[in-house]
Amino acid sequence: IVLKRLFMSKSNRPPLSLARLVRNMKRPGRENKYAVCVGTVTDDLRIFDIPKLKVCALHVTERARARIIKAGGELLTFDQLALKAPRGQNTVLIQGPRKAREAYRHFGPAPGVPGSHTKPYVRSKGRKFEKARGRRASRAYRN
Repeated sequence: IVLKRLFMSKSNRPPLSLARLVRNMKRPGRENKYAVCVGTVTDDLRIFDIPKLKVCALHVTERARARIIKAGGELLTFDQLALKAPRGQNTVLIQGPRKAREAYRHFGPAPGVPGSHTKPYVRSKGRKFEKARGRRASRAYRN
């Protein structure tokens, strides 16, 4: 499974925030297990106290690395993990949110269709750009 994820494109290896990592590792039965993330682990300012974590990731940002080590956690690379747990014992495979990319806001039913919240590809957000007919009742009709 890890090998399959290593071959994935960058958009399919989304970054994982520390907050999401902590939230996933707090679940029952996940104490003293290694969190494995095929991607980048990033720092999150929204979370203040980090528990002791054992993390294995492709890349960890400097601030996230400092915070994990300060909390008494440990960081591994994949080759170190392969020596410690060759068959993946005591590991939890975690992934960042794939659909969080800005491009996903443009997918869905066409912008302008009734009930659609799809973001249109527009040059700018001014008065003249996709703000007239079909958007306001004062300009003929509103969908």
